[in-house]
Amino acid sequence: MLLSLLVCATFVIPTLCASAQNWQKRSIYQLVTDRFATTDGSAPSCDTSERRYCNGTWKGIINKLDYIQRMGFDAVWISPIVANLEGPTGDGEAYHGYWTVDHNTLNAHFGSESDLKQLSTALHARGMYLMIDVVVNHMAASSIPPNYTAFEPFDQQSDFHPFCWITDYSNQTNVEQCWLGDQNVPLADMDTEDEDIVNFFYSWIQTLVNSYGADGVRIDTVKHVRKDFWPDFAQASGVFSLGEVLDGDIQYVSQYTQVLDSILDYPAFYPLIRAFTNTTGDLSQLASTVEAEQSAYKHGVFMTGAFLENADNPRFQSFQTDQALVMNAMTWPFVGDGIPILYYGQEQGYTGGNDPANREALWLSGYEENKPLVVHVRTLNAARKAAIKANGQFIDTTLKFLSATKSSLAISKSPMLTLLSNGGSTSTPSWNVPDAGYAPNEELIDVVSCMVINANKEGGVSVQGSKGMPQVILPVSIFSKSFCTTLKGDASTSLSSAQGASSAAGPLRKRTPSWQLLVTLLAALLL
Repeated sequence: MLLSLLVCATFVIPTLCASAQNWQKRSIYQLVTDRFATTDGSAPSCDTSERRYCNGTWKGIINKLDYIQRMGFDAVWISPIVANLEGPTGDGEAYHGYWTVDHNTLNAHFGSESDLKQLSTALHARGMYLMIDVVVNHMAASSIPPNYTAFEPFDQQSDFHPFCWITDYSNQTNVEQCWLGDQNVPLADMDTEDEDIVNFFYSWIQTLVNSYGADGVRIDTVKHVRKDFWPDFAQASGVFSLGEVLDGDIQYVSQYTQVLDSILDYPAFYPLIRAFTNTTGDLSQLASTVEAEQSAYKHGVFMTGAFLENADNPRFQSFQTDQALVMNAMTWPFVGDGIPILYYGQEQGYTGGNDPANREALWLSGYEENKPLVVHVRTLNAARKAAIKANGQFIDTTLKFLSATKSSLAISKSPMLTLLSNGGSTSTPSWNVPDAGYAPNEELIDVVSCMVINANKEGGVSVQGSKGMPQVILPVSIFSKSFCTTLKGDASTSLSSAQGASSAAGPLRKRTPSWQLLVTLLAALLL
């Protein structure tokens, strides 16, 4: 029986028994629950500068799963689900979900217990995974000292580290035991050295995962809790763990690859941004960073979450709107060794800067599915799935930089060859890759442009780009031109179904299968 279709009978809400290896084959759509979709499909105004709830819900997510799945995503990461600080503060309202006040109660702004269970069930019916964001490090208050009696179940000052702001990030004790936040919303730091508190969290995460059928947990502020807390926490969850270690230092971050399944790839994020922010960026720095990560991390880069945008950093297009640079940068997470993560709204070309501007309401976009960046994401997901299907070792094959200069990269991860450049939309980059590894004269396709090319008699590739666009090259035998052109023009086609017809033999059949067939087709791709 297919592992990804097995049901975990011990869970209150069945999961798909997702292993870490199963997650490697997935791509994740990260969303802010309050800003993704409303229950009734309405599109209320949502001024990010006001930092208020805008009425996105779990039911709203259910109603828009087609939108997510048609882009090729098979996992959804949602905001923290527990009750948060209520009412306005100097930093706005807790619409984002990270200001916990009660670990044992759901955030009613997002819906009911039944709604969340229905979201989990709806995802699993489609063969998709649910990732829930969780916060262990702190609880939120509106004053210093906090009103500790407002917290649940930790209502004593002794449950928290003594108040002090984090002032020295080179002092790990200061990082772990002092407080985040500010005078408006101080984040009271949990005493995660206390045995009773530790045991509560290990029991809590197990109950949360079991109750709502989560297939994975994203863990906030990991570096602010002692490292030896995390292995048993992850084991108690029983599912895949993805930790946020917001730091660009490879050696520092590598310590956390020893205690969790996966970490967000911040060390590569920073050179990625620098490389494509303008035409003077240095792509070779991205290459050297990734090569250093490959040897430093417990599982290389395979168990990292690769991303260009998220809720904590300015959107890429807040400082660069040249679409060639944007599309090159967006390509990276889908062609590397890590698990691709796309932050909602990136596909719609959102341009918000620092928090809160980067948390726009997606309904204001109309969920348009034929915009160039939506098509680009759909194509990248399809290309990655085709490569996984064609090469059973694709997810465990370490990428190689066949060339890395300041202005271009040639990246090999068989059977995929990716060519990136940062010359922008007025440039015409060219690549000569003699060691591309294809069969002599093999017919190939650039999935971004749907242009068919041929390898030379030695299996190398020589191409010239157009308008600075990236090229993602695959054999036509696994990614036909008819499939490629259909992806560009038919947003209503189910990507999972389409992949089953992506051979060179003929055109894509345009039909939407029942969910049972969809799950079967998706599972066939991922295994």
